[in-house]
Parts: sequence; structure tokens; C-alpha cells
Amino acid sequence: MLTIGFPAAVFGTNCYVLAPDAGEECLVVDPGIGIEETLRQVLAEHRLRPAAVLLTHGHIDHVYSVTPVCGGETAAYIHADDRYRLHDALTVANPGLVAMLEQQFGARATWRDPEHVVDLKDRQRLDLAGLDVEVLHAPGHTEGSVMFSLETVPDGLEESAGVRSTVLSGDVLFAGSIGRTDLPGGDHAAMQRSLREVVLPLPDTTLVLPGHGEATTMQHERSTNPYLQGLTA
Repeated sequence: MLTIGFPAAVFGTNCYVLAPDAGEECLVVDPGIGIEETLRQVLAEHRLRPAAVLLTHGHIDHVYSVTPVCGGETAAYIHADDRYRLHDALTVANPGLVAMLEQQFGARATWRDPEHVVDLKDRQRLDLAGLDVEVLHAPGHTEGSVMFSLETVPDGLEESAGVRSTVLSGDVLFAGSIGRTDLPGGDHAAMQRSLREVVLPLPDTTLVLPGHGEATTMQHERSTNPYLQGLTA
């Protein structure tokens, strides 16, 4: 699987581009703030055509560029519980954050709802751009936070010891940490359930591509992440 990840201009939010190979349709995951030019370069270099935009959750640092990326019939996919966050995302965002963005970029922040939005549900399987993606609902960071699971790994890792599948974990699981639960829509108890019932059952052979920071593996997180210690699936 062709896998390209790069950080957004603000908050280091990871945007990922996934495709079976160069010259194919692709999936864009979490197009954050200021990613448009880098994304255009990636698509041109690898001759890729976006088939869909997958959103791990509705926070503005993960969805800000969704409408510029979604064009024509290209839809945005988000869990139904976070769908409301795509309706004028600036209104539900922290006002201080919006002011900071306007100061940093020297322009008034604007938002336009994507024309085509598809609601996701737990354990749904998506056949998009030649890739088979399973939706794992994992609330806690937001009501509709999800992870996207694929039974394949990025090109070049096929022979790496024990890495056999990939999960894009959004802001559920990071290397050495987890997503905050103190923001609007966050729920500590829900996050604990998600960690026990959704994250811990993932095989050690899972490559984790998080919404922020470096990639990791479930084997490493199971043994070192303090937020997973003491939990049992």
C-alpha cells in the first residue's frame, strides 16, 4: 500500500494519503490546516486521484481542509456522532483557536460545509480506492472518534518483523499517550472503554499511524504506554 504522511501547518496534525499504488485512486485521511499545497504536490508526484476523504473525528485541526479536498463527487466520511462538527466547524471550534489561526495566517478564517458527507458506523467496512477499510468507533476524545483499520501495511514494511496490518488511530492513541478527554464532547469513561474494548484487542502486529506524532506499533504501546497499563481487554 502506498502510504504518505505529512504534518499540517498547525498542531502537527498528520494527514495521510493511502492508495494501492501510484497512478491509482487514493484516500485522504484528516486533511488539517494548511495542507492543500503539500497535498497537491503529493497527488501530482504519484499521479493520484482522491476517491474519498476519511475523517477520524470532527475537530477543526483534522477537518479544516476537507472541503477544498472534496470536490465533485468526492465525499467526506465521518462518524454520525461527529457529523454536527462539520456544520460550520468554526462555530463549534474554540474562539481562541480561531483567533490564533487568523493571526497566524493573516486572513479571516472561513468555512464551507462539504457537499457530500457519508455517515460512518461502528464495524462498517468500506471498499474505497481499491482498499478495504474497517471503521472502529472509539469515543472518548470526541463522541464520534473512530480508527480506520486495514489488513495491509505500507510499502517497504512487508518484511518487517511482525507488522501485518495498519490502523489510523486519529486522536485515540498516540505513541506513548492518548487523546485528551477534557475538550467539549470528550468523555474520560468512554475513552477508558474504547481503550479496553477497541484498542487493546488490536494485534501486536498492528502498525499504528496516529493523528499526531510518530508511528508506533501495538506491541510497543501495549508494553510501554502508561495509559494502557492495568487495562484488560
